[in-house]
Amino acid sequence: MSITDDWERQRAYLAVLKEGSLSGAARALGLAQPTVRRRIEELEAALRTPLFTRSPGGLIATERGLQLREHAEAMAMAADAFMRSASAGADEVAGTVRISASEIIAVEVLPPILTALREKHPRLVVALSPTNRNEDVLRREADIAVRMVRPRQEALVARWVGSIPLGLHAHRSYLAAHGAPATLDEIGEHALIGVESDSPVLRAVQDQGFAVGLDDFGFRSDHDLAQLAAIRAGMGIGFCQVPLAARDRNLVRLFPDALQMDLDTWVVAHEDQRGVARIRTAFIALVEGLSAYLGRSPMQRPAPANWS
Repeated sequence: MSITDDWERQRAYLAVLKEGSLSGAARALGLAQPTVRRRIEELEAALRTPLFTRSPGGLIATERGLQLREHAEAMAMAADAFMRSASAGADEVAGTVRISASEIIAVEVLPPILTALREKHPRLVVALSPTNRNEDVLRREADIAVRMVRPRQEALVARWVGSIPLGLHAHRSYLAAHGAPATLDEIGEHALIGVESDSPVLRAVQDQGFAVGLDDFGFRSDHDLAQLAAIRAGMGIGFCQVPLAARDRNLVRLFPDALQMDLDTWVVAHEDQRGVARIRTAFIALVEGLSAYLGRSPMQRPAPANWS
């Protein structure tokens, strides 16, 4: 079995794990279903163990199939990092840069920053991953990450951008229909937008004396974009990034002096990427763009990373 054949079989294995069926894996990989089946069968024969069992709902990974997942995913990340590294020379602002950021930052904040970056460097390709999971820069899941917690690993270059304030907001249509709460104690009488499960944000709110729990939310979602959409639709009162809400005249901030949380924001890359022009350029663009989003003046903005 050649290295190329081996990797193609592992790609098929990972796709079936993710999609749960041969047909779904075939669509994801752009292959014919018999090709995916053949690759799975060849991999099982080489490993001398079944990786999946059939069920009415599709394919279910065996215990051995699950055990091998982490190793196959590591190979996938290494292959992806290899292709990004090979996409252009180290001294060119060209090729692919993979950026990871939270859902809200990736969808609502980064597009104008990335548009300006690509206008200046049209040969640059941006692969953006909107996820609230901290993709591991050390393992090269991403070249650059925007994080809301300070990274502790010494092998990373990290620049603090600032603190993004979160505050309670409601759409004007909701306030027109239901009135605005006069005090925090009256919040419980309103439709609240929040999470489905315990979260750091919810605990931080509770620590400030805001007695609210999961049962108080009339709309619940652990996806920040869904919560933001609910606020914009006038469904109720929820938390939103203050500079993001300030862009929409229909979003009204409530109790700005009584309730606020701050999200420390960092731009992070691996220190080994100091000499890669495309990553250095994208890193600095993110630092400067996010600083502008926070309204920091040029004198207040953090210095670009020392990539020397």
